[in-house]
This record gives sequence, C-alpha cells and structure tokens, in this order.
Amino acid sequence: MSATKRRRVLDIVATDATFERTESRGREVWLGKCLHCNAHLLISLEGEPISRATIEHIVPRVHGGTDALENLGLACARCNQGKGSRHDRHYHRDARVRELVDRLLERRRERWRDPEDA
Repeated sequence: MSATKRRRVLDIVATDATFERTESRGREVWLGKCLHCNAHLLISLEGEPISRATIEHIVPRVHGGTDALENLGLACARCNQGKGSRHDRHYHRDARVRELVDRLLERRRERWRDPEDA
C-alpha cells in the first residue's frame, strides 16, 4: 500500500469514533468497526490494514463522490466489494441503492469525531 493510501487510512481512523488504540499480538494497533457490518478491523499505527480493511467511498466516485473524509469510511473487503459489484453501478436508477448510501452517510456522521480527539 502506498504512503498516500496509508495516510488516508489514518485520516479515516482519526475521524471514526469506533477506532481505539489497543494491543493485539504484542503490538499497538487501531481497532475499529466496518462501516457496513460492524466487523472488527485492525489497522497498524502506520496505516497498514492488518485485517481485510478497505477504503469505502460511500458515494461512489463514478457518481460524483469525492475523497473528502466525510465520504470515506473503512469497510471489510467483503462488504466493500459487495457494495461495489451489486450497487454502485445502479446508484442513479435504484432508490434502494440511494437509501443504502444515505444510511452509510448517516452512520459515518454518527461515528464522526474531530481528528484532534483521536
């Protein structure tokens, strides 16, 4: 993973209240939850996913979503790939997909913390 992506992961961790520093297998890590299913996600202090964590663009980039932290979350690979393959291409045509995106954006807002508080 590139240094830019690791920095982005750490920025997301800093703004997601589910992530806390803890010890796992003898080393300090960030432990948080998947934006979709609440599965545990482990991230190294350097921003490298230890579990299968991926960056989730809540509003897909192909539909105008940005790299703003408010539009980004961390999701397990299974959930993120499932959303991408089943939902992202139907975003404008399917009200259920827009409802899913709205729920994820709301969940992201509920989990938001100021980076200084991390």
